[in-house]
Amino acid sequence: MIFYGPSGVGKTTVARIIADSTAMTLHKLNGTSASTSDIRDVIAEIGTFSGMNGILLYLDEIQYLNKKQQQILLEYMENGQITLIASTTENPYFAVYNALISRSTVFEFKLVPPEELVRAVNRGFCLMGHQLDIEIRLEDGVCDWIARGCGGDVRKAMNTVELIALSAEQTPEGLFVSKELAQALTQRSNMRYDRDNDQHYDLLSALQKSIRGSDENAALHYAARLLAANDLLSLCRRLLVIASEDVGLAYPQAAVITKACVDSALQLGLPEARIPIAEAIVLLATSPKSNSAYEAINQAMADVEHYGALDFPRHLQNKHFDGAEAKTRGQHYRYPHDFPNHYVRQQYLPDAIRDHVYYTFGDNRQEQAAAAYREKILREDKT
Repeated sequence: MIFYGPSGVGKTTVARIIADSTAMTLHKLNGTSASTSDIRDVIAEIGTFSGMNGILLYLDEIQYLNKKQQQILLEYMENGQITLIASTTENPYFAVYNALISRSTVFEFKLVPPEELVRAVNRGFCLMGHQLDIEIRLEDGVCDWIARGCGGDVRKAMNTVELIALSAEQTPEGLFVSKELAQALTQRSNMRYDRDNDQHYDLLSALQKSIRGSDENAALHYAARLLAANDLLSLCRRLLVIASEDVGLAYPQAAVITKACVDSALQLGLPEARIPIAEAIVLLATSPKSNSAYEAINQAMADVEHYGALDFPRHLQNKHFDGAEAKTRGQHYRYPHDFPNHYVRQQYLPDAIRDHVYYTFGDNRQEQAAAAYREKILREDKT
């Protein structure tokens, strides 16, 4: 089994409960410190008296093991000599070797919702009261604040309860925990943000999809979460992408305005950077949308992948002489500026794809104006 989920949601606890319910010999390793020799020491117990009932290996943070170390376990998982319970905070389909994934069942652990975490916080204060042998009184709202502030991380919540209990005000009736103290000591972990994990990419994805869907309020929310995590650079880069990918030719000036806002934000730094960032987000979310240029370049890239480097039409080449093998002499390039409307029909794509069309005019006003101009010069072209 592979347990996947954020920290503090019970992966290790569940693994220990399963291990304690078996008669197997339990070994615990952590991917951050386990070496190949540690894994081989576990394997060496197979067939011995201590391993006669089977071996259960609990491997925490498996993503830190390299591919070779993970592969060592495959044979013994296959024949059942080792039962593996692994846990990871990173997506196992990226962080764990595929062959090991195929021999396992992946269980995803979710964040503990605040309404359930409140029960753990209350129990934590009760246990601290017993441990300190003193009554702990809580102001209304303390447990709710901790439950919301710890972002579904039970371990973080318990650490916060301990810290608050040890810092509480001594009164004749016992310890008193005020909401002000809870707010001061509750760690800001509700962002659950790490630039290298799934949450980072989920936030950026939610931001872009909200702007693409013309929901400026949702976009501002996700941007605020990125700013609260001080990840200004990722936010700026994604806004520059959105300006061209999702607004695109429907409002080309959006790319220029977004670039100006991003430059201002990077020069200002936080907290003032939030102001030009908000301007760019609202502009992009409320602008007309077009992905015609994005789709066009994707199709062109697909052709390059399929056809490779095709020969240029002769009249487009940067040379003015012909080799002996040339059947037709002369470059025969027609200079568009010499013709009405600065346009003349001639072939530009290589022969193999001469009729391929990548770009289709979008249905927005900007692109329809360009389409009308194109139709006009085509009608008036007499050559």
